[in-house]
Amino acid sequence: MTNTLHRFGDADSFRDDYVVFAIASKGKNDHDALPKLRRFLEIALEYKPVNLGDARHGGALRPSKKMTPLSHWSRDMKPDFEMVIEGLDTPTTCAAVFDDRVAAENFVKRIKEEDLGLSVNISTSIDGAEQCCHHACIPRHSVGYSLGFEGKTEKLPSSQVLMLSTMCGHGMISHSLSKKMIDWVKEGRRTPEQAVTYLARFCSCGVFNPSRARRILEDARTKTT
Repeated sequence: MTNTLHRFGDADSFRDDYVVFAIASKGKNDHDALPKLRRFLEIALEYKPVNLGDARHGGALRPSKKMTPLSHWSRDMKPDFEMVIEGLDTPTTCAAVFDDRVAAENFVKRIKEEDLGLSVNISTSIDGAEQCCHHACIPRHSVGYSLGFEGKTEKLPSSQVLMLSTMCGHGMISHSLSKKMIDWVKEGRRTPEQAVTYLARFCSCGVFNPSRARRILEDARTKTT
């Protein structure tokens, strides 16, 4: 994994996980960055992202103050991408999440052509990021490696819990909630789709990947690690 709070998993686990960030540099090019960031998100919609977000307001699925005990069964579970774009009101980190390599590659190439003047960062496996750069005909500027966990790793939660809980760049998805959703899916109390929307609402930056989470929950039905 390249970055994003040490997203947990081996290289193959990121085959459907591509996060493309755009950010302006404070005091350098942030004066007129807002329309450029909005344009970044608008272009992303053309390539069918599974999530959009900004670090100030969150992703396409957000929590609500208007809740009742029946809300979990009746609330809208469709991501609202337009809400993210329209709600962008200050320069911040924006992200587009894709579950398809070709879409991510084409998006990165398009952003290069748009030349928005923003810093762009790709978060996925090292090989996946290299492929995106190669497709866009740009050299990789730098790379950050996550070295994983050290110490008494036997005290860590299961790999499935870690893969789910580390998908928020700010660590707002707890281990306990992730384990609870895995247990509920195994017990048939919730579908993977329902569990995914519960988890996604806690991600404050919008980089949670519902497609990858759905796959992890499906695997949890029959696998224990």
